[in-house]
Amino acid sequence: MTAVPEALTPALLVRAYCAGFFPMADARHGRIRWYSPDPRAVIPLAAFHVPRSLRRTVRRGRFEVRVNEAFGDVIRACADRAETWISDEIVRAYEALHTLGLAHSVETWRDGRLVGGLYGVALGGAFFGESMFSRETDASKVALVALVARLRERGFVLLDIQFLTPHLARFGAVEIPRAEYLRRLDEALQLDCRFA
Repeated sequence: MTAVPEALTPALLVRAYCAGFFPMADARHGRIRWYSPDPRAVIPLAAFHVPRSLRRTVRRGRFEVRVNEAFGDVIRACADRAETWISDEIVRAYEALHTLGLAHSVETWRDGRLVGGLYGVALGGAFFGESMFSRETDASKVALVALVARLRERGFVLLDIQFLTPHLARFGAVEIPRAEYLRRLDEALQLDCRFA
């Protein structure tokens, strides 16, 4: 972890991601800190596992999946917690990245309402998952399933989820040493994949 006094700009974010770092704001003071954890958590796209009950939910089509329709709403919903690392500065910076076509949201809708989703950054053949939220059971999980399907069909090779959680481990997430992560990141950045 390190603090950087520089303003959080799209150019700085791109440089940081390419070097294996990502920002989080201190929940109390809002100061931006940069992280490059060792080990690093990833979801191997070829080994992505969808639990049986979730497969049924996806098949039934309970949620409509949309991409990049409500990016600002998604990041704000992710930030809407008692304690959050997603500060106003982070929201503004990622909205700027979204305007440049580098940050994306995958959303789940039901009856015309946004009920879940996730957002992240796409560079080369890497997608850096940042956060997700859910207002209905399985809404964010369906967004994750849709994200992985999209990454696979568009040739992405790396899905970085930063930290391993029991929730994401159910989908096949694993931890890898930072050196291995940086090697995979370098390979992914050589690709020219299009998310949207």
